[in-house]
Amino acid sequence: MGFSFDGTSSRSMGIATRMATENRVPELNNRTIEIAGCDGLLDLGASLSERIIPVSCFIPPKRTAAELLECKDNIVSWLNPDKGLCELTLDTEPERVYYARLQSGVTFERVVRFSATFDLTFFCPDPYGYAVEDDVFTITETGSQTVTRSKGNAESKPVYRLKGVLTSGTGRYITITTNGEELKIVNAALTASEVLVVDADKMTAWVEDSGGNTLRNALPYIDEINFPTLNAGSNTVSVAVSNATFTELEIQAKSRWR
Repeated sequence: MGFSFDGTSSRSMGIATRMATENRVPELNNRTIEIAGCDGLLDLGASLSERIIPVSCFIPPKRTAAELLECKDNIVSWLNPDKGLCELTLDTEPERVYYARLQSGVTFERVVRFSATFDLTFFCPDPYGYAVEDDVFTITETGSQTVTRSKGNAESKPVYRLKGVLTSGTGRYITITTNGEELKIVNAALTASEVLVVDADKMTAWVEDSGGNTLRNALPYIDEINFPTLNAGSNTVSVAVSNATFTELEIQAKSRWR
């Protein structure tokens, strides 16, 4: 197998790779409490911890020691953790991307003349793999609609992009209800040339112009801080309007896998 990190493939770096260990379920953070006088623990559930992706690599024999050193230097520069989190895709999972950096240093071991092996351990603080080409849904009418996520196997935190005209005042609002969870936009100043963006993952909202430039914070426009999620598969989305104009709602699913 091969992999791509920060837009560069392992193959183009001149290395062969294999992945002997596959951590399909990341480590769990178990939440428990002790109860006096009782054996064992009370289970309060668990959450996913970080994902660790180990990869074993091999540098094929080079003609000279200088060529081998140059290859090592290029690899070290490519994997530089100072870049922060970068996109990591595995050839065995071409439809999903992880956000990773190195967890530890890299040690090269010479196996035959002018070749070497080394192990990489990628650290993904967000344990989910995200769709490279995501589902995007567009709703242009009020009422109830069914949208179906075709990718991923876990609940996702989408990005909602709302277009319409809304002014502040009593009884003026637009609501987006996803699987029973309501997102209500009230006391908002939104013109026909603007877009109100709600990012459920980052738990924030803002208004941007047609060029994508952020104009102002939109969190004060949300009646109650609630960021509806999408299930894998079928979802019901309802749009309701009162004394406002609704033009379009675009939902980027942010589909993901455990």
